[in-house]
Order: sequence, then structure tokens, then C-alpha cells
Amino acid sequence: MSFTPYTSPPPAGRREWTALAVLLLPCLLVSMDVSVLYFAVPFLTAELEPSSVQQLWILDVYGFVLAGLLITMGALGDRIGRRKLLLSGALLFGLASGVAAYAQSADMLIAARALLGIGGATLMPSTLALIRNLFHDAGQRGKAVAIWSSAMMGGIAVGPVLSGALLEHFWWGSVFLINAPAMVLLLVCGPLLLPEFKNPAAGRFDLPGSLLSLLAMLPMVYGIKEIARDGLALRPVLALAAGLLAAAAFVYRQRTARHPMLDLELFRHRGFSVSVLMNLLAMFAVVGCAVFFTQYLQTVRGMSPMEAALWNLLPTLAVGGMAPAAAGLAQRMDRAYVIALGFVIAAGGFVWLSWLEPGSALWFVLVASSVYASGLVMVMSLGNELAIGLAPPERAGSASALLESGTELGGALGMAILGSIGSAIYRADMADALPAGLPAGAADAARETLAGAAAVAAELPGRVGEALLTAARSAFTDGLQAAVLGAAGVMACAAVLALTLLRGLRTTGAEGEADAVGVAGAPQGTAVPAGAETTGTSAP
Repeated sequence: MSFTPYTSPPPAGRREWTALAVLLLPCLLVSMDVSVLYFAVPFLTAELEPSSVQQLWILDVYGFVLAGLLITMGALGDRIGRRKLLLSGALLFGLASGVAAYAQSADMLIAARALLGIGGATLMPSTLALIRNLFHDAGQRGKAVAIWSSAMMGGIAVGPVLSGALLEHFWWGSVFLINAPAMVLLLVCGPLLLPEFKNPAAGRFDLPGSLLSLLAMLPMVYGIKEIARDGLALRPVLALAAGLLAAAAFVYRQRTARHPMLDLELFRHRGFSVSVLMNLLAMFAVVGCAVFFTQYLQTVRGMSPMEAALWNLLPTLAVGGMAPAAAGLAQRMDRAYVIALGFVIAAGGFVWLSWLEPGSALWFVLVASSVYASGLVMVMSLGNELAIGLAPPERAGSASALLESGTELGGALGMAILGSIGSAIYRADMADALPAGLPAGAADAARETLAGAAAVAAELPGRVGEALLTAARSAFTDGLQAAVLGAAGVMACAAVLALTLLRGLRTTGAEGEADAVGVAGAPQGTAVPAGAETTGTSAP
């Protein structure tokens, strides 16, 4: 066997950084589509007249399909080529956006949103995997992943603002048409700037494994979201149980299949498995608390939806530099300390918010939100970079799909658990606050949600309505305080886990870093067997 000497990975140049800018387009749009419908729902409801069930599916089907197909699309990209999958997904995403914009019925819009979910599932793992192929130098890759992570967080925050601005001047379908120009730009620039990369040794596509992954993710995400929305009920509990059984069958299939979709050996490296867990916990806190702040600004402080969205955007803009700063710190010290610091900062921000009152100053809310967002951006950017750096280049698509699946599950769990905590406190406080003689239906509505209490209070005379609304706002704030304290506790535990499990972890060499030529576990400074490389081309 012949050997070639190990050489340092080549640094990325102007072409690679320009390619990164192109990759941020789908990243922004896919994350924006999660939240872009928030303001459009009343407008499309007036025109399409969906039933209550159809309205829920219009909102949720995109996330369900996206979560269910991430693992499948990550594995498919490893086999057919990540650039090819990315560009195919961009074409589908653009076409589905046009169909959604001009949908003539609720069912047509649901179908278009499902197609958008399929397109989004092809785009997300492809973007992160291609970053692994573009940036071989660990320091540059850390900065690139930090920028990618910031774009992801920014897209979720920008979605409602952009939606509100478009709806002030155009019809509801305009919130989808904004995707089309960006997808056209990606289709034009992608073949010129992005490398094609696939794993020639991946083998046949595992169709049974793909179906099992879909049968695992869809029922689990559906069950968790339904429990968060309506509490424990037979249907979501059965869906959750079915998803867990399918997940167990999927793991067994991957352990025994000749050509598995996922390399379960990745989880033997503590850096990769802990990174997936850290991302899940960070998204748990982000999504679980976000719903409270939107309601706080709109219903407690009385802001319009557009005003609330603009103020929500401010913390995101304020922490835009935290991801690159965390990447820089991780090059100078053990990243376990940086990740733990991010969790501690996030915990501090949540504890700060636990002192929030209905009449607190707006700056109090915004600064506290900026603090916890800063910490979580640090965690997620370093977690993404560590996991992608540890995955061999030929498995980067599957690795990034696992990361994205973890964040989807984390968000759903956060909404379910933290949302349930806040709702339980709200209902307990409202039990004794309802005025006597209130009709049963109105009492139930006021007891369930702050929005319901506000609607009931508007129908009551003078001081009675004001007293009910004041009590509801106070009860909601008490629920918010309990939820953020729960998030703070999870963040504190996560900081301890990061220090315990990641401290001293080497991210290069024998610990498992996949080096520039694609061989996992080859120590720096050693020779690599000739022919062991997994090649990718940088030419169009």
C-alpha cells in the first residue's frame, strides 16, 4: 500500500466565501417560512375560508414534512450529490412558493405547503454539508458555520416582520412570492460556485429505512405539538408512541442494513452525540419561550402584531456577532468552556426574565431577551461546527440532517413542556379570578388562554372587564415566569453536561476529526493511504 504525506488543508479563498453567501439564501428562506404565515392567516382565512382543521394544517404541515424528511434527504444528498439535491430542492421550493401564492382553496394551499416542506428538507442538510466540503480549515469552517447559524436564527425573526411589511401593501400570497427571486439566484449562481460532492461508496439508497424515518419523525412531532396545544389526549399520545416504535425499528434497520442511511458509528464519538444533544436543548429553550414573548408584547403590552414583530427582531440583530465571537473563543480555549459559558449566559437571561411583571419597562424585556439569545447563539453555532467537523466529508449530509432533526424535536419538546408549565400556572391563577355569573363558555375561554380572556373582557361592562383583563395579564406573566425558570434550569444542567462531556475533547487528529482528504480518524501529521480519499469536484 502506498502512502502520501499529510499536508495541511488548503485555506478557503474568495470563491468559497462567495459560495457561502449563496448558501445563506436557502438557509434564510427555509427558516423564514416557519414563521412567515403568522400575520397572513387572517387574510388567507377571509379569502379561502378554511375550516379550523384546515387552518391548523396550513400552519403545521410545512414543519411536519420538513422534520419527517430531513434524514432521508441528508442521506440522499450523500448518494446523488449535495449540489444536485440543493438545486433540485431550490427549483421545487420556488415552484411550490408560486403555487402557494396563487392557491385557490385551502386544500391547494395545504398541498403547496407540503411541497415547500419537501423542498426545505432538501435544502437544509445540503447547505450545512456543502460548508463542510467548502471549508477544510477548521478555523475558517468554524466562522462559516457561525455565519450559517446566525442566518438561521435571523430568518426565524425576520419572517414575521417581512410578512407584516408585505401584507401592508400586497395580498397574502406575496409572503410566498418573496422566495422566487432568491431561488432563481441560487439556481443561477449555484452551478458556478458550489462544488459537487457525493459519497461513491454509499451503496444503494435504503428505501425501507427512509420510510421508517418518516414514520418516526412525523408522528412524534405531531404528537408533541398536539399535546402542547390541547394537552394530553388519546390521539397525540398514540401518535407519539407509534413514532417511538418506528424510531426503534429505524435504529435496528440502520444497525443491520447492508447500506444504511445513517452511520450510527458517528454517535460513538462523544463530540458528535453531545453536539446533537446541545442543539436540541438550545432549541428547546428558544421555541419554548418564544411563544410567550409574542403574546406578552401583543396582549399584555397591547402592541400591534407588526410592532411586536419589529421589537422581537431587535434582540436578534443585537446578538448577530455572538456566533463569530464564540468561534474565535473556541480557537483559543477549550470549546467545552465556551459552550458552557453560552448556556450560563442563556440561564442568566432567563432568570432575569423571571422578574418580569405586566408593567415592566420595555428595555427590561429586550435586554433580557438579548442576553439569553446571545448565549444560545454561541451554543448552537459551536455545536453545529463541532458535529460537522467530526463527520467524515462523505457523511456530512447525514450528519447535518441529524443535527436539524434534533433541533426540530427540541423545538417541539420546548413548546410542549414549557408551554404546558405556563398554561398550568395561568389556569391555576385564573380559577379564582373569574367574575361571578360569567357564562360557562366564556369562563372556559377566559380560563384557557390570555387571548380568550381578552375577548371575554371586551364583552364585559366597564370595571368588570378591566379587572378580568388585569387578572389575566398577571396570570399570564406568572406562567411566563415559571416557564423561563424551567428553561433556566435546563440551561444550567446543559452547562454542567457540556463541561463534563466535552472538556478535553480533541477536535483534530485521533479523536475523530475528518481531515481535508476525507478520512475519519487520521491523526494530523500522519500519512493517509493512497486511494482512501473520498473525492469531490469543485468545478461546475
